[in-house]
Amino acid sequence: MEIDRNTILASFRIESEEGMDSMEQALLALESRPGDTELVQVIFRAIHTLKGSAFALDLNELGAFAHGLEDVLDRVVKGMVPVTGKLCTQLLRTVDVLRKAVAASDGAQPIPASEVQLLQQIREAAGLDEQSLSAPAPDAGSEAITAFTAAETRRTLRVDVDKLDRMLDLTGELAIAQGRLERLLAQLGEHARHAMEAHSEIRHLFISLQEQVMKVRMVPMQPLFQQFYRVVRDTARAHGKLARLVIEGGDVEMDNTIVERLKDPLMHMIRNAIDHGLETAKIRRRKNKPPQGTITLRAAHESGTIVIQVVDDGAGFDRERILAHASAHGMQLDAKKMSDQEVFALVFKAGFSTASEVTELSGRGVGMEVVKRNIEHLRGTVRIDSTPGQGSTITIRLPLTLAIINGFSVRVGEDTFVLPLESVVECLEMPDDQTTGKTGGVMNLRGRAMPYMRLRDLFEISGEAPERENVVVVEHSGGRAGLAADALVGEHQAVIKPMGRLFEQVKGVSGSTILGNGQVALILDVPGLCQEMIERQKALEASSSPGEARA
Repeated sequence: MEIDRNTILASFRIESEEGMDSMEQALLALESRPGDTELVQVIFRAIHTLKGSAFALDLNELGAFAHGLEDVLDRVVKGMVPVTGKLCTQLLRTVDVLRKAVAASDGAQPIPASEVQLLQQIREAAGLDEQSLSAPAPDAGSEAITAFTAAETRRTLRVDVDKLDRMLDLTGELAIAQGRLERLLAQLGEHARHAMEAHSEIRHLFISLQEQVMKVRMVPMQPLFQQFYRVVRDTARAHGKLARLVIEGGDVEMDNTIVERLKDPLMHMIRNAIDHGLETAKIRRRKNKPPQGTITLRAAHESGTIVIQVVDDGAGFDRERILAHASAHGMQLDAKKMSDQEVFALVFKAGFSTASEVTELSGRGVGMEVVKRNIEHLRGTVRIDSTPGQGSTITIRLPLTLAIINGFSVRVGEDTFVLPLESVVECLEMPDDQTTGKTGGVMNLRGRAMPYMRLRDLFEISGEAPERENVVVVEHSGGRAGLAADALVGEHQAVIKPMGRLFEQVKGVSGSTILGNGQVALILDVPGLCQEMIERQKALEASSSPGEARA
């Protein structure tokens, strides 16, 4: 049988990445427990397996680098080389080198000379000479084959995510076809009773299939969270601080697509917590705090959503400093009327930073704005809670999956629009005093002013509005707004279809779905619509102010 080298290399990269992840975690733990021989054994076994696999695939430069590192670890295992913070830092750098080399494991990119020199420095410090740096390990090929064979015998299976996405698309198409069939059978009346019974059985089977496909896509949060042990360590050292990471709820599962997109937002929040939140060890002692700060990553299920929190025990967000910075940059704010939540939300604005100087990691006002934008793209919300001197908590709330939503449909003319059900607070009839307006404005909701917008106006739908419209009250980031429509259709499950590139810049729309009658309906972007209403309201207030009128 002909061997597909590309397939073998792909498997090698996956296996090696898992080994390097375990190396990195063990090295981070070894730094605080230098006498733990089992951790040293974990690191040694991982590099030994990587070396054998590389030589078996004729990746000789990578194999030689791993072999040179294995010699050092062999001396550590035997107690001939002490475990120090410097050694752990150097070994973590070699893990980074190996990651890059494995990612380019087609042999096209050699290991840079500077990284080879780093390995030689580690070897010299361990009392090893330069002669044995390129010596291959005996029986490397058989060891690699054994490793790959063992991997194949496990009761697990790696599946291309694109294939899972296609499976999910098929279940979505099946849902659409099932909905159309149900509608047609209902029109046949009593004569279709047996057919309806058969259809009901098919529907139950479909729901079971859909749930199973969704479960296949679910992955635990632990692997993602573990990646930040290194981030916390390196960022704290760069700022001259002490910090540790605590993980809670790592077994909570989430759709793989969302997990992949969470890494950057979490990275920015953790770095921000260390840079701006945690104090130095000297200041913490003065405040009767442990010299080492704590960053907690927490995940939990709550009311059909996933809640992720980044908690630190630092100084907390400084309300007055944020307001002063906002005022210095021309923001017109009524500080007395603003709640803490509204003040803290200012840090999510583009270019906003309270850092006194720009560093490699922060100070440009980009990180937190990226967090908010990315979370909203995932149909999520983000909120900041803080207690001065005690720390802060950033809470992200996300849907379990991006593929299917529980939606609430409304109709405007002949068009149907779908709102994510988790954003809908209540529905009510348009008050009599608001029926003469054409575009929108502000309405009274039980004594509170609430901005609203007519979907007919937003999407320029022709035709006459009914005598009495309906308003769907939606919530975003603690604020409420109204969306006026001709009629309310009701709740149903919607399979999300992504919009083409031509529609990427359309405001207020996050996707589309196909209804049971075959009609395409737009899924509305609640955060985007709320932002649109806020901007319109500000423009209206500015145009009606005396100063603006004189201008």
